[in-house]
Amino acid sequence: MTACVTRMLAGLAAGCLLAAGGAAADSSEVLGWVEKAELKPWDIKVKAKLDSGALTSSIDARDIASFTRDGEDWVRFRFRLEDEDTGDTVTEEVERPLYRTLTVRGAGGRDQRPVVLLKLCIGNTVYEEQFSLRDRSAMNYPVLLGRRTLGHLGHLDVGRTFTRDAECGEDAEFVAHKPHAQDDD
Repeated sequence: MTACVTRMLAGLAAGCLLAAGGAAADSSEVLGWVEKAELKPWDIKVKAKLDSGALTSSIDARDIASFTRDGEDWVRFRFRLEDEDTGDTVTEEVERPLYRTLTVRGAGGRDQRPVVLLKLCIGNTVYEEQFSLRDRSAMNYPVLLGRRTLGHLGHLDVGRTFTRDAECGEDAEFVAHKPHAQDDD
């Protein structure tokens, strides 16, 4: 069995567990395959596609550049996102420490992508998650949430969309990032 088929089967199995309410989810919440999420601290509401076929979450990023700060690897990037509530386009330059580098293998070959930690509100909880940086301007959804994130969001119902609004005020629960054994994928 090829590595591609193995990864595809693993993604399908994880998706079935989530959809069936398996042990992969810590919450009894049910989410649709597209949800509204809020990118923190900018408070920009975006459409996020929940994708059990992807391991690592991804966000639309442009002008990606690596640099060194105080001996550490950092990444500078720009996002240009439409706020789903206001319709305004928000452009922001962001600098974050490089968490790791992700190698993506596909039909077009291999691609190296920087991964950073960002905060995202779903429902009334803020999650600190890994996001690979990629130009997603040609995609329908600027944010894709992979299995690492889905595993603690709740159950996935692929027949539903927009099951809740992102409502994270100052009293929102915060779930800090926890390193995974698979962080070297």
